[in-house]
Amino acid sequence: MIGNIIARRYAKALFSLAQKAGKKAPAEYGKDLASFVAVLETSPDLLKVFANPIITADVKKAVLTGVLGKLSLKPAVANFLSLLADKERLPFVLDVAATYRALLDESEGVMRGQLVTAYALTDVRQDQIKGKLEKQSGKKLVLSFAVDPAILGGVLLKVGDKVLDASLRAQLEILKEQIKRGE
Repeated sequence: MIGNIIARRYAKALFSLAQKAGKKAPAEYGKDLASFVAVLETSPDLLKVFANPIITADVKKAVLTGVLGKLSLKPAVANFLSLLADKERLPFVLDVAATYRALLDESEGVMRGQLVTAYALTDVRQDQIKGKLEKQSGKKLVLSFAVDPAILGGVLLKVGDKVLDASLRAQLEILKEQIKRGE
């Protein structure tokens, strides 16, 4: 819970700073933050260093400086990450990045989701489905597609915190429950 509060506070601060820096800055800052998070995700030991309370802030900042030297981030984002290191908040950087992305999506009218089907869809069909969903929602949709043969047929759509389960598996489960109740 406290991690979410911290992440939200820092993400909002960076987003506000980005908005003041120009029209394209929020997206650029988000991209830089995402590239730093990608480094952390590929090297989990690095995140463990940042989260270890025994390691001093100076050592963490030195490690951060080494990582930032390999990335070409905007100075504001690099300074922001240094601030997180100074304040012992680097362990929350993944949450900060996720919250920042949510703020950016909201400001740009973008919704993210996932569509799960029983078999792989062609690119043309994916574009058709995405187009229909964008038309219905009135927002730009970033949709990832996944395959799960266990759903048997139909689709499972997750957009934001909403889930539409129109899979054959779900319909069979409903039928099974109705038979058990004697309906």
